[in-house]
Amino acid sequence: MRRTLSFLLNGRPVRIESAPATATLLDWLRGQGLTGTKEGCAEGDCGACTVAVTHLSGGRPVVEAMNACILLLPQLEGRAVRTVEGLGGTDPVQQAMVSRHASQCGFCTPGFVMSLVAARHQGRRDWDNVLAGNLCRCTGYGPIVAAAEDAADAPAAPWLAEDAGRLAALAHGEDIALAGGFLPAGLDSLRAHLARNPEALPVSGATDVGLWVTKELRSLPPVVFLHRVAELARVEETPAGLRIGAGVTLGRLRGLMAGRHPDFAELIRRFGSVQVRNAATIGGNIANGSPIGDGAPALIALGATLRLLGPEGTRELPLEDFFLDYRRQDRRPGEIVESILIPPGTPRLRCYKVSKRFDQDISAVCGCFAIGLTGGVVTSARIAFGGMAATPRRARAVEAALAGRPWTEDTIAAAAEAFASDFRPISDHRASAGYRLRVARNLLRRCFEEERRPLRETRLAGWGAA
Repeated sequence: MRRTLSFLLNGRPVRIESAPATATLLDWLRGQGLTGTKEGCAEGDCGACTVAVTHLSGGRPVVEAMNACILLLPQLEGRAVRTVEGLGGTDPVQQAMVSRHASQCGFCTPGFVMSLVAARHQGRRDWDNVLAGNLCRCTGYGPIVAAAEDAADAPAAPWLAEDAGRLAALAHGEDIALAGGFLPAGLDSLRAHLARNPEALPVSGATDVGLWVTKELRSLPPVVFLHRVAELARVEETPAGLRIGAGVTLGRLRGLMAGRHPDFAELIRRFGSVQVRNAATIGGNIANGSPIGDGAPALIALGATLRLLGPEGTRELPLEDFFLDYRRQDRRPGEIVESILIPPGTPRLRCYKVSKRFDQDISAVCGCFAIGLTGGVVTSARIAFGGMAATPRRARAVEAALAGRPWTEDTIAAAAEAFASDFRPISDHRASAGYRLRVARNLLRRCFEEERRPLRETRLAGWGAA
């Protein structure tokens, strides 16, 4: 068992023996004099702290933008971190930013540069998505996007291949014990550790736990970091359906859903930002148990089953039964979410997120509908909502009002009234109870209209075709 963290920083091997398990990468970097990485919000929203993090997948380097402010230092074990200082001022993105006069006050600039460096190495050009997690308060987005286009086709940086070789040399299969933290190298050691330490806090992406540290200044219980457990990141096609490991990031999950459930993939696109989705995992989104988490309604509508791993082995239950009350789940001491199973043959899933902002906002209401239709009659209905109750919950009365009835406006109008039986939403700073109930009814009608006619066709009919 090791007692040191090992990673690469701007191409240089680093070993850390004494850092606390809850130290953030941002604080540590700035303590090392690497002050190009800025603290703006300390909650993963503004992108001023963005760094490029590289890991090996199938022996090949994968570069991803991440928020250093909510990335805990142990999460860097076996990875490579590149800050703006590590680009040397000669990267094509930096040169394009200068030539396009894309920096004004300059505070946000290093974060934009690192987001674009990661995007370039992934071959991305969807700048609205790539830069949704980087805020420029000087309103300089036009020149920044022009710089992004200029640098998009530049070759990979030389340091990428160099980091890949060094990462391969850093790899090892030992557990790591730190002050206040444990990094298991595999599922067996994770299970054994949780059996001995059932009070340990499992952390995967830390996109929520990081805020407990930076915003709430909590003293955390001993932490067990899950990101090195390869078994938790597996995805398998089985006769029972698609099994997705709890450690699969939301960024990767979006790709998995794109060809299967496009609406779910589009919903995932609005989870935080690229930086957040590169760290956050689907297991963490579920285990967190938030009533406004967007993953659970979609998965409940798909009929997903949850597998939990604990000291006594594994057990499975329908995902909807996992949520007992506000922030309370059916998770026993020492248990973690191991995987999620999506059964085959699900009707088309439609997902709708309603929030005040399009990007980087928490849902006021999230509704997901899987409606089976045969010959114009509803043969099955699974409808789940977030933001309407203390937990993600199915709209069972609405489902019953639809089942076996013709898919008509009269049926929809009658079923919409059943939402008042399913939910007693609260009023808070995101929405009033009345607004939430009205939105839920309107989303059912939207689902109905989109089943009858594609949304694009509906929009053209409403606005007139050019």
